[in-house]
Amino acid sequence: MKKEFLIACFIAGGLAGSNLVNAQGTAPFSIDNKSVKVIVSEKEAGYKFTPTETLQFTDKAQPAETEVSVFVDPSKTFQTMLGIGGALTDASAETFYKLPKDKQKEFLTAYYDSDKGIGYSMARTNIQSCDFSSGTYSYVKEGDASLKTFDISHDKTYRIPFIKAAMAAAGGKLNLFVSPWSPPAFMKDNNDVLHGGKLKPEFDQSWANFFVKFIKAYEKEGIPVWGLSVQNEPMATQKWESCLYTAEEERDFVKNFLGPTLHKQGLADKKLIVWDHNRDLLYQRASTLLEDPEAAKYVWGVGFHWYETWTGAGQQFESTRRVHESFPDKNLIFTEGCIEKFDLANINDWSLGERYGLSMINDFNAGTVAWTDWNVLLDEQGGPNHVGNFCFAPIHADTKTGNLMYTSSYYYLGHFSKFIRPGAKRVSAVASRDKLLTTAYINPDGKLAVVVMNKTDEKIEYFLWIKGKAAKTTSLPHSIATLIIQ
Repeated sequence: MKKEFLIACFIAGGLAGSNLVNAQGTAPFSIDNKSVKVIVSEKEAGYKFTPTETLQFTDKAQPAETEVSVFVDPSKTFQTMLGIGGALTDASAETFYKLPKDKQKEFLTAYYDSDKGIGYSMARTNIQSCDFSSGTYSYVKEGDASLKTFDISHDKTYRIPFIKAAMAAAGGKLNLFVSPWSPPAFMKDNNDVLHGGKLKPEFDQSWANFFVKFIKAYEKEGIPVWGLSVQNEPMATQKWESCLYTAEEERDFVKNFLGPTLHKQGLADKKLIVWDHNRDLLYQRASTLLEDPEAAKYVWGVGFHWYETWTGAGQQFESTRRVHESFPDKNLIFTEGCIEKFDLANINDWSLGERYGLSMINDFNAGTVAWTDWNVLLDEQGGPNHVGNFCFAPIHADTKTGNLMYTSSYYYLGHFSKFIRPGAKRVSAVASRDKLLTTAYINPDGKLAVVVMNKTDEKIEYFLWIKGKAAKTTSLPHSIATLIIQ
Protein backbone atom coordinates (compact mmCIF):
# COMPACT_ATOMS: atom_id res chain seq x y z
CA MET A 1 0.00 0.00 0.00
CA LYS A 2 2.82 2.38 0.90
CA LYS A 3 4.52 1.68 -2.44
CA GLU A 4 1.29 2.29 -4.37
CA PHE A 5 0.74 5.54 -2.46
CA LEU A 6 4.24 6.78 -3.36
CA ILE A 7 3.74 5.91 -7.03
CA ALA A 8 0.40 7.75 -7.06
CA CYS A 9 2.02 10.80 -5.48
CA PHE A 10 4.84 10.70 -8.05
CA ILE A 11 2.39 10.54 -10.95
CA ALA A 12 0.26 13.34 -9.51
CA GLY A 13 3.33 15.47 -8.91
CA GLY A 14 4.54 14.84 -12.45
CA LEU A 15 1.21 15.86 -13.91
CA ALA A 16 1.08 18.99 -11.80
CA GLY A 17 4.66 19.83 -12.66
CA SER A 18 3.94 19.52 -16.38
CA ASN A 19 2.01 22.80 -16.19
CA LEU A 20 5.13 24.64 -15.08
CA VAL A 21 6.83 24.37 -18.46
CA ASN A 22 5.61 24.48 -22.03
CA ALA A 23 6.61 22.26 -24.96
CA GLN A 24 9.74 24.33 -25.54
CA GLY A 25 11.00 23.53 -22.04
CA THR A 26 10.67 27.10 -20.81
CA ALA A 27 8.34 28.86 -18.40
CA PRO A 28 4.77 29.20 -19.73
CA PHE A 29 3.91 32.31 -21.71
CA SER A 30 2.50 35.11 -19.56
CA ILE A 31 0.89 38.37 -20.66
CA ASP A 32 1.73 40.11 -17.40
CA ASN A 33 3.27 43.53 -18.10
CA LYS A 34 2.99 42.94 -21.86
CA SER A 35 1.38 45.09 -24.54
CA VAL A 36 0.16 44.34 -28.06
CA LYS A 37 1.70 46.00 -31.12
CA VAL A 38 -0.73 45.90 -34.06
CA ILE A 39 0.78 45.85 -37.58
CA VAL A 40 -1.65 46.09 -40.50
CA SER A 41 -1.78 45.77 -44.28
CA GLU A 42 -5.11 46.87 -45.69
CA LYS A 43 -6.86 47.53 -49.00
CA GLU A 44 -8.30 51.06 -48.77
CA ALA A 45 -6.03 53.07 -46.46
CA GLY A 46 -2.85 51.87 -48.13
CA TYR A 47 -1.42 50.32 -44.96
CA LYS A 48 1.59 48.09 -45.67
CA PHE A 49 3.15 46.60 -42.56
CA THR A 50 1.90 49.76 -40.83
CA PRO A 51 1.98 49.90 -36.99
CA THR A 52 -1.47 51.26 -36.20
CA GLU A 53 -1.80 51.05 -32.39
CA THR A 54 -0.50 49.56 -29.16
CA LEU A 55 -3.04 47.73 -27.00
CA GLN A 56 -3.12 46.98 -23.29
CA PHE A 57 -4.71 43.95 -21.67
CA THR A 58 -7.48 44.29 -19.09
CA ASP A 59 -9.35 41.71 -17.05
CA LYS A 60 -12.09 39.90 -18.96
CA ALA A 61 -13.05 36.60 -17.43
CA GLN A 62 -15.94 35.70 -19.72
CA PRO A 63 -16.61 37.20 -23.18
CA ALA A 64 -20.25 37.46 -24.18
CA GLU A 65 -21.66 35.54 -27.11
CA THR A 66 -22.35 38.85 -28.84
CA GLU A 67 -18.70 39.91 -28.60
CA VAL A 68 -16.38 38.76 -31.36
CA SER A 69 -13.20 37.26 -29.93
CA VAL A 70 -9.95 35.72 -31.04
CA PHE A 71 -9.02 33.17 -28.38
CA VAL A 72 -5.34 32.29 -28.02
CA ASP A 73 -4.00 29.61 -25.68
CA PRO A 74 -0.17 29.72 -25.57
CA SER A 75 -0.07 26.66 -23.31
CA LYS A 76 -1.18 24.40 -26.17
CA THR A 77 1.70 24.04 -28.62
CA PHE A 78 1.90 22.21 -31.93
CA GLN A 79 4.37 22.04 -34.85
CA THR A 80 7.55 24.07 -35.17
CA MET A 81 7.88 26.55 -38.03
CA LEU A 82 10.65 25.53 -40.42
CA GLY A 83 10.36 28.55 -42.67
CA ILE A 84 8.60 30.46 -45.45
CA GLY A 85 9.99 31.34 -48.86
CA GLY A 86 9.66 31.19 -52.62
CA ALA A 87 11.11 29.50 -55.71
CA LEU A 88 14.35 30.67 -57.31
CA THR A 89 13.59 29.65 -60.89
CA ASP A 90 15.32 30.37 -64.20
CA ALA A 91 12.61 32.96 -64.90
CA SER A 92 13.23 34.75 -61.60
CA ALA A 93 16.99 34.69 -62.12
CA GLU A 94 16.84 35.98 -65.70
CA THR A 95 14.47 38.77 -64.69
CA PHE A 96 16.65 39.72 -61.72
CA TYR A 97 19.68 40.30 -63.95
CA LYS A 98 17.66 42.62 -66.20
CA LEU A 99 17.28 45.00 -63.26
CA PRO A 100 19.68 47.84 -62.45
CA LYS A 101 22.01 47.17 -59.52
CA ASP A 102 20.08 49.36 -57.06
CA LYS A 103 16.84 47.52 -57.85
CA GLN A 104 18.58 44.15 -57.48
CA LYS A 105 19.64 45.22 -54.01
CA GLU A 106 16.12 46.46 -53.23
CA PHE A 107 14.67 43.13 -54.31
CA LEU A 108 17.08 41.07 -52.20
CA THR A 109 16.46 43.25 -49.16
CA ALA A 110 12.68 43.11 -49.66
CA TYR A 111 12.61 39.33 -49.54
CA TYR A 112 15.55 38.19 -47.46
CA ASP A 113 16.29 40.86 -44.84
CA SER A 114 14.27 39.98 -41.73
CA ASP A 115 14.35 43.59 -40.48
CA LYS A 116 13.94 45.73 -43.60
CA GLY A 117 12.20 43.00 -45.60
CA ILE A 118 10.08 39.92 -44.94
CA GLY A 119 12.82 37.49 -43.97
CA TYR A 120 12.42 34.56 -46.35
CA SER A 121 14.19 31.44 -45.06
CA MET A 122 13.08 28.73 -47.52
CA ALA A 123 13.69 28.29 -51.24
CA ARG A 124 12.98 25.86 -54.06
CA THR A 125 14.63 25.46 -57.44
CA ASN A 126 14.16 23.28 -60.51
CA ILE A 127 16.31 20.33 -61.63
CA GLN A 128 16.73 20.90 -65.39
CA SER A 129 14.21 23.10 -67.18
CA CYS A 130 10.61 23.84 -66.18
CA ASP A 131 7.89 25.99 -67.70
CA PHE A 132 9.46 29.04 -66.02
CA SER A 133 12.63 28.68 -68.06
CA SER A 134 13.29 30.48 -71.37
CA GLY A 135 13.57 27.12 -73.10
CA THR A 136 13.99 23.41 -72.48
CA TYR A 137 17.43 22.07 -71.58
CA SER A 138 19.09 19.04 -70.01
CA TYR A 139 22.27 18.48 -68.04
CA VAL A 140 23.19 15.39 -70.10
CA LYS A 141 23.50 14.66 -73.79
CA GLU A 142 20.82 12.61 -75.52
CA GLY A 143 21.12 8.91 -74.72
CA ASP A 144 23.71 9.28 -71.95
CA ALA A 145 22.29 6.86 -69.39
CA SER A 146 25.64 6.65 -67.59
CA LEU A 147 25.52 10.45 -67.04
CA LYS A 148 29.16 10.90 -68.13
CA THR A 149 28.23 14.18 -69.84
CA PHE A 150 26.44 15.60 -66.78
CA ASP A 151 27.08 19.36 -66.68
CA ILE A 152 25.23 22.22 -64.94
CA SER A 153 26.97 24.98 -66.95
CA HIS A 154 23.57 26.24 -68.11
CA ASP A 155 22.70 27.27 -64.56
CA LYS A 156 25.96 29.15 -63.98
CA THR A 157 24.88 32.08 -66.14
CA TYR A 158 21.89 33.24 -64.10
CA ARG A 159 20.41 30.79 -61.64
CA ILE A 160 23.42 29.79 -59.53
CA PRO A 161 24.64 33.36 -58.95
CA PHE A 162 21.04 34.39 -58.23
CA ILE A 163 20.64 31.67 -55.59
CA LYS A 164 23.96 32.67 -54.05
CA ALA A 165 22.86 36.31 -53.90
CA ALA A 166 19.62 35.31 -52.16
CA MET A 167 21.52 33.14 -49.69
CA ALA A 168 23.88 36.00 -48.87
CA ALA A 169 21.00 38.42 -48.39
CA ALA A 170 19.35 35.92 -46.03
CA GLY A 171 22.44 35.88 -43.83
CA GLY A 172 24.19 32.97 -45.47
CA LYS A 173 21.54 30.27 -45.13
CA LEU A 174 18.42 29.23 -47.01
CA ASN A 175 16.75 25.83 -46.69
CA LEU A 176 16.77 24.98 -50.41
CA PHE A 177 14.91 22.01 -51.86
CA VAL A 178 15.10 20.89 -55.47
CA SER A 179 12.45 19.42 -57.77
CA PRO A 180 12.52 17.85 -61.25
CA TRP A 181 9.85 18.61 -63.85
CA SER A 182 11.00 15.86 -66.22
CA PRO A 183 13.80 13.35 -66.80
CA PRO A 184 15.67 13.68 -70.11
CA ALA A 185 13.55 12.73 -73.11
CA PHE A 186 15.39 9.47 -73.84
CA MET A 187 14.50 8.16 -70.35
CA LYS A 188 10.73 8.54 -70.99
CA ASP A 189 8.22 6.41 -72.82
CA ASN A 190 7.04 9.36 -74.92
CA ASN A 191 10.61 10.47 -75.79
CA ASP A 192 9.62 14.03 -74.89
CA VAL A 193 10.37 16.16 -71.83
CA LEU A 194 7.00 17.85 -72.37
CA HIS A 195 3.46 16.41 -72.39
CA GLY A 196 3.65 13.95 -69.52
CA GLY A 197 4.95 10.51 -70.28
CA LYS A 198 6.52 8.10 -67.81
CA LEU A 199 10.02 7.16 -66.73
CA LYS A 200 11.00 3.93 -68.45
CA PRO A 201 11.76 1.17 -65.89
CA GLU A 202 15.20 0.55 -67.37
CA PHE A 203 16.20 4.11 -66.39
CA ASP A 204 15.03 3.98 -62.75
CA GLN A 205 18.58 3.72 -61.40
CA SER A 206 20.03 6.19 -63.87
CA TRP A 207 17.39 8.78 -62.90
CA ALA A 208 18.05 8.20 -59.19
CA ASN A 209 21.76 8.76 -59.90
CA PHE A 210 20.80 11.98 -61.69
CA PHE A 211 19.44 13.47 -58.44
CA VAL A 212 22.73 12.68 -56.72
CA LYS A 213 24.73 14.28 -59.54
CA PHE A 214 22.65 17.45 -59.33
CA ILE A 215 22.83 17.79 -55.55
CA LYS A 216 26.57 17.22 -55.47
CA ALA A 217 27.15 19.62 -58.37
CA TYR A 218 25.21 22.41 -56.66
CA GLU A 219 26.94 21.79 -53.36
CA LYS A 220 30.30 21.96 -55.16
CA GLU A 221 29.20 25.44 -56.30
CA GLY A 222 28.66 26.44 -52.68
CA ILE A 223 24.87 25.95 -52.60
CA PRO A 224 23.81 23.53 -49.84
CA VAL A 225 20.76 21.43 -50.73
CA TRP A 226 18.43 20.85 -47.78
CA GLY A 227 15.95 18.55 -49.51
CA LEU A 228 14.37 17.28 -52.70
CA SER A 229 11.02 16.19 -54.05
CA VAL A 230 10.57 13.13 -56.22
CA GLN A 231 8.60 14.79 -59.03
CA ASN A 232 6.78 18.06 -59.56
CA GLU A 233 3.05 17.39 -60.13
CA PRO A 234 3.24 13.66 -60.92
CA MET A 235 -0.41 13.41 -61.94
CA ALA A 236 -0.46 16.23 -64.51
CA THR A 237 0.17 15.88 -68.23
CA GLN A 238 1.23 19.43 -69.07
CA LYS A 239 2.27 21.17 -72.28
CA TRP A 240 5.48 21.96 -70.41
CA GLU A 241 8.01 19.64 -68.71
CA SER A 242 6.10 16.89 -66.89
CA CYS A 243 6.33 13.23 -65.94
CA LEU A 244 3.67 10.92 -64.52
CA TYR A 245 3.78 8.54 -61.57
CA THR A 246 0.92 6.69 -59.96
CA ALA A 247 1.11 6.46 -56.17
CA GLU A 248 2.40 2.89 -56.46
CA GLU A 249 5.03 3.90 -59.02
CA GLU A 250 6.29 6.75 -56.86
CA ARG A 251 6.32 4.46 -53.82
CA ASP A 252 8.39 1.84 -55.62
CA PHE A 253 10.80 4.38 -57.11
CA VAL A 254 11.42 5.82 -53.62
CA LYS A 255 11.67 2.40 -51.98
CA ASN A 256 13.83 0.63 -54.54
CA PHE A 257 15.89 3.35 -56.19
CA LEU A 258 15.87 6.96 -54.99
CA GLY A 259 15.90 6.32 -51.22
CA PRO A 260 18.61 3.65 -51.25
CA THR A 261 20.71 5.65 -53.73
CA LEU A 262 20.66 8.79 -51.59
CA HIS A 263 21.75 6.74 -48.59
CA LYS A 264 24.52 4.93 -50.46
CA GLN A 265 25.86 8.22 -51.82
CA GLY A 266 26.10 9.92 -48.42
CA LEU A 267 22.96 12.01 -48.87
CA ALA A 268 20.74 10.35 -46.26
CA ASP A 269 20.39 13.70 -44.48
CA LYS A 270 18.55 15.27 -47.42
CA LYS A 271 14.85 15.70 -46.71
CA LEU A 272 12.89 13.60 -49.21
CA ILE A 273 9.47 15.01 -50.10
CA VAL A 274 6.81 12.97 -51.91
CA TRP A 275 3.72 13.97 -53.91
CA ASP A 276 4.49 17.69 -54.60
CA HIS A 277 1.08 18.14 -56.20
CA ASN A 278 -2.42 19.33 -55.31
CA ARG A 279 -4.39 18.78 -52.10
CA ASP A 280 -7.23 16.88 -53.78
CA LEU A 281 -5.29 13.59 -54.09
CA LEU A 282 -3.05 14.32 -51.12
CA TYR A 283 -4.45 11.64 -48.80
CA GLN A 284 -4.50 8.88 -51.40
CA ARG A 285 -0.88 9.53 -52.33
CA ALA A 286 0.33 9.92 -48.75
CA SER A 287 -1.40 6.77 -47.52
CA THR A 288 -0.11 4.65 -50.40
CA LEU A 289 3.50 5.67 -49.77
CA LEU A 290 3.54 6.00 -46.00
CA GLU A 291 1.70 2.78 -45.21
CA ASP A 292 4.61 0.93 -46.82
CA PRO A 293 7.32 0.94 -44.12
CA GLU A 294 10.11 0.24 -46.62
CA ALA A 295 9.18 3.37 -48.60
CA ALA A 296 8.18 5.48 -45.59
CA LYS A 297 11.57 5.12 -43.90
CA TYR A 298 13.09 7.30 -46.63
CA VAL A 299 10.36 9.97 -46.60
CA TRP A 300 10.72 13.18 -44.56
CA GLY A 301 7.41 14.70 -45.60
CA VAL A 302 4.57 15.24 -48.03
CA GLY A 303 4.51 18.30 -50.28
CA PHE A 304 1.40 19.89 -51.74
CA HIS A 305 0.18 22.66 -54.09
CA TRP A 306 -3.07 24.64 -54.18
CA TYR A 307 -4.12 24.24 -57.83
CA GLU A 308 -6.96 21.81 -57.11
CA THR A 309 -9.09 24.88 -57.86
CA TRP A 310 -8.60 24.20 -61.61
CA THR A 311 -11.59 21.86 -61.32
CA GLY A 312 -13.83 24.73 -60.17
CA ALA A 313 -13.72 23.56 -56.54
CA GLY A 314 -12.28 25.43 -53.58
CA GLN A 315 -9.07 24.69 -51.70
CA GLN A 316 -9.26 21.27 -50.02
CA PHE A 317 -7.89 22.03 -46.56
CA GLU A 318 -9.55 18.93 -45.11
CA SER A 319 -7.14 16.77 -47.10
CA THR A 320 -4.21 18.43 -45.36
CA ARG A 321 -5.76 17.92 -41.93
CA ARG A 322 -6.49 14.24 -42.56
CA VAL A 323 -2.91 13.54 -43.66
CA HIS A 324 -1.51 15.25 -40.57
CA GLU A 325 -3.89 13.33 -38.29
CA SER A 326 -3.12 10.00 -39.93
CA PHE A 327 0.65 10.37 -40.31
CA PRO A 328 1.74 12.75 -37.52
CA ASP A 329 5.34 11.55 -37.67
CA LYS A 330 5.75 12.92 -41.22
CA ASN A 331 5.97 16.58 -42.16
CA LEU A 332 3.60 18.63 -44.31
CA ILE A 333 5.18 21.24 -46.57
CA PHE A 334 3.46 23.56 -49.02
CA THR A 335 5.76 23.37 -52.03
CA GLU A 336 4.10 25.61 -54.64
CA GLY A 337 1.32 28.09 -55.24
CA CYS A 338 0.73 31.16 -57.37
CA ILE A 339 -2.08 33.12 -58.99
CA GLU A 340 -2.38 31.97 -62.58
CA LYS A 341 -3.32 33.78 -65.83
CA PHE A 342 -1.25 36.92 -65.42
CA ASP A 343 -2.82 40.22 -66.42
CA LEU A 344 -0.88 43.41 -65.79
CA ALA A 345 -4.18 45.29 -65.40
CA ASN A 346 -4.79 43.28 -62.20
CA ILE A 347 -1.37 43.86 -60.64
CA ASN A 348 -2.94 45.92 -57.80
CA ASP A 349 -5.84 43.54 -57.15
CA TRP A 350 -6.07 43.06 -53.37
CA SER A 351 -7.60 39.60 -53.74
CA LEU A 352 -4.23 38.28 -54.90
CA GLY A 353 -2.95 38.52 -51.35
CA GLU A 354 -6.17 37.25 -49.79
CA ARG A 355 -5.72 33.97 -51.65
CA TYR A 356 -2.38 33.60 -49.88
CA GLY A 357 -3.72 34.53 -46.45
CA LEU A 358 -6.60 32.04 -46.71
CA SER A 359 -4.26 29.23 -47.68
CA MET A 360 -1.47 29.97 -45.23
CA ILE A 361 -3.69 30.25 -42.16
CA ASN A 362 -5.51 27.03 -42.98
CA ASP A 363 -2.34 25.17 -43.92
CA PHE A 364 -0.49 26.17 -40.77
CA ASN A 365 -3.48 25.33 -38.58
CA ALA A 366 -3.56 21.90 -40.24
CA GLY A 367 0.03 21.17 -39.18
CA THR A 368 2.13 22.43 -42.12
CA VAL A 369 5.74 23.14 -41.09
CA ALA A 370 6.93 25.17 -44.11
CA TRP A 371 5.36 27.18 -46.92
CA THR A 372 7.02 27.88 -50.26
CA ASP A 373 5.57 30.23 -52.87
CA TRP A 374 6.29 29.81 -56.59
CA ASN A 375 8.44 32.35 -58.52
CA VAL A 376 9.84 35.11 -56.31
CA LEU A 377 10.11 37.46 -59.31
CA LEU A 378 8.64 37.66 -62.81
CA ASP A 379 8.63 40.29 -65.52
CA GLU A 380 5.86 42.63 -66.71
CA GLN A 381 4.38 39.80 -68.81
CA GLY A 382 4.30 37.22 -66.01
CA GLY A 383 7.30 35.36 -67.39
CA PRO A 384 9.61 34.48 -69.01
CA ASN A 385 7.88 31.18 -69.71
CA HIS A 386 8.63 29.08 -72.78
CA VAL A 387 5.07 27.74 -73.15
CA GLY A 388 3.12 30.93 -72.38
CA ASN A 389 1.98 29.83 -68.93
CA PHE A 390 2.23 33.36 -67.51
CA CYS A 391 1.49 33.84 -63.81
CA PHE A 392 1.59 36.36 -60.98
CA ALA A 393 4.47 36.63 -58.52
CA PRO A 394 4.55 38.69 -55.31
CA ILE A 395 7.01 41.05 -57.01
CA HIS A 396 7.15 41.89 -60.71
CA ALA A 397 9.85 43.76 -62.57
CA ASP A 398 9.11 46.21 -65.34
CA THR A 399 12.16 45.37 -67.41
CA LYS A 400 11.55 48.42 -69.63
CA THR A 401 11.80 50.92 -66.76
CA GLY A 402 13.75 48.85 -64.22
CA ASN A 403 11.10 49.39 -61.56
CA LEU A 404 9.70 46.83 -59.14
CA MET A 405 5.96 46.29 -58.65
CA TYR A 406 4.85 44.84 -55.30
CA THR A 407 1.52 42.99 -55.30
CA SER A 408 -0.65 42.48 -52.21
CA SER A 409 0.64 38.88 -52.11
CA TYR A 410 4.03 40.19 -50.96
CA TYR A 411 2.45 41.84 -47.92
CA TYR A 412 0.22 38.89 -47.03
CA LEU A 413 3.20 36.52 -47.22
CA GLY A 414 5.21 38.96 -45.12
CA HIS A 415 2.69 39.01 -42.29
CA PHE A 416 3.75 35.42 -41.69
CA SER A 417 7.40 35.24 -42.79
CA LYS A 418 8.47 38.51 -41.17
CA PHE A 419 6.80 37.98 -37.80
CA ILE A 420 6.74 34.17 -37.44
CA ARG A 421 10.35 33.08 -37.52
CA PRO A 422 11.97 29.67 -38.00
CA GLY A 423 11.81 27.78 -34.72
CA ALA A 424 8.49 29.35 -33.68
CA LYS A 425 5.91 27.04 -32.10
CA ARG A 426 2.31 27.19 -33.26
CA VAL A 427 -0.16 27.64 -30.40
CA SER A 428 -3.91 27.24 -30.23
CA ALA A 429 -5.85 30.13 -31.78
CA VAL A 430 -9.45 30.38 -32.96
CA ALA A 431 -11.90 33.15 -33.81
CA SER A 432 -15.46 33.12 -32.57
CA ARG A 433 -16.75 34.20 -36.00
CA ASP A 434 -15.88 32.75 -39.39
CA LYS A 435 -15.43 36.25 -40.80
CA LEU A 436 -12.02 36.33 -39.09
CA LEU A 437 -9.24 33.83 -39.76
CA THR A 438 -6.38 33.41 -37.33
CA THR A 439 -3.24 31.50 -36.44
CA ALA A 440 -0.64 32.16 -33.74
CA TYR A 441 2.97 31.26 -32.90
CA ILE A 442 5.42 31.81 -30.05
CA ASN A 443 8.73 32.91 -31.56
CA PRO A 444 12.13 31.74 -30.30
CA ASP A 445 12.62 35.21 -28.73
CA GLY A 446 9.48 34.68 -26.62
CA LYS A 447 7.22 37.07 -28.53
CA LEU A 448 3.75 35.83 -29.39
CA ALA A 449 2.62 36.62 -32.96
CA VAL A 450 -1.11 36.39 -33.76
CA VAL A 451 -2.20 36.79 -37.38
CA VAL A 452 -5.79 37.95 -37.93
CA MET A 453 -7.26 38.20 -41.44
CA ASN A 454 -10.54 39.83 -42.42
CA LYS A 455 -11.66 38.95 -45.95
CA THR A 456 -15.03 40.72 -45.69
CA ASP A 457 -16.29 44.24 -46.46
CA GLU A 458 -17.06 44.75 -42.77
CA LYS A 459 -15.18 46.55 -40.01
CA ILE A 460 -15.14 44.03 -37.14
CA GLU A 461 -14.45 44.91 -33.51
CA TYR A 462 -12.99 42.02 -31.54
CA PHE A 463 -11.18 41.07 -28.36
CA LEU A 464 -7.81 39.36 -28.36
CA TRP A 465 -8.47 37.08 -25.38
CA ILE A 466 -5.77 35.16 -23.51
CA LYS A 467 -6.54 33.37 -20.23
CA GLY A 468 -8.93 35.87 -18.66
CA LYS A 469 -7.27 38.98 -20.12
CA ALA A 470 -8.34 40.79 -23.26
CA ALA A 471 -7.33 43.68 -25.51
CA LYS A 472 -9.91 45.27 -27.78
CA THR A 473 -9.18 46.29 -31.36
CA THR A 474 -10.80 46.52 -34.80
CA SER A 475 -10.16 44.44 -37.90
CA LEU A 476 -10.50 46.62 -40.97
CA PRO A 477 -12.24 45.37 -44.13
CA HIS A 478 -9.96 43.32 -46.39
CA SER A 479 -7.05 43.49 -44.02
CA ILE A 480 -4.42 41.27 -42.51
CA ALA A 481 -2.85 42.14 -39.16
CA THR A 482 -0.11 40.65 -37.07
CA LEU A 483 -0.47 41.34 -33.36
CA ILE A 484 2.81 41.08 -31.48
CA ILE A 485 2.50 40.47 -27.74
CA GLN A 486 5.76 41.46 -26.05
